[in-house]
Amino acid sequence: MNERELLLQIADDELVVGWRDSEWTGIAPFLEEDVALSSIAQNEIGHARAIYELLADDADALAFDRPPGEYACSQLVELRLVPDWARTIARRVLYEAADELRLEQLKASTDADVAGLAAKIDREETYHRMHAQMWAERLADEPRYREAVEELFPYALGIVDAELRQALAGRVGVAEVEAVERGTHADEWPELWEEMTMVRRSVPGAAW
Repeated sequence: MNERELLLQIADDELVVGWRDSEWTGIAPFLEEDVALSSIAQNEIGHARAIYELLADDADALAFDRPPGEYACSQLVELRLVPDWARTIARRVLYEAADELRLEQLKASTDADVAGLAAKIDREETYHRMHAQMWAERLADEPRYREAVEELFPYALGIVDAELRQALAGRVGVAEVEAVERGTHADEWPELWEEMTMVRRSVPGAAW
């Protein structure tokens, strides 16, 4: 995989996971979590935009004008998990662990713009990891949470390249299994794409 493909995968993942996290706005189990997940969602979408801007002159067109089959996002971020809090936290824990591994790849890029942006995103992701770790510790003894981690782990493996999967398994304490690879989309994806692109498609060719 070349670096541009990796960047597009990350951007699409960040856009979609941000959209999914935003679905908790107003219905999170605590007011603090309402604020926290809304903030995380905004950050993820901001990261997506920064990467799209690195890849294209028109970031909005790249983000919203593609047909659903052209998106490179992983199935993990496409899944609609509301109102299941345990599964949502499991996804956050797994996603952040996988995201950290691929950002480490990009920080070593020979392209100064790519390495610099990866380092900036990585610093901002520190809060996301702290939030995920806090909840992982809080839910560690909850069977529903452990079951959710095991259920979603194959999807998380599909986020990273094959050579990073053993490291991901070690970070989250789950045995490596067969990955749910990119290239196919979750059943929930077409409906989410419709929601994400509805305004953009409402007036084709408009400048926003």
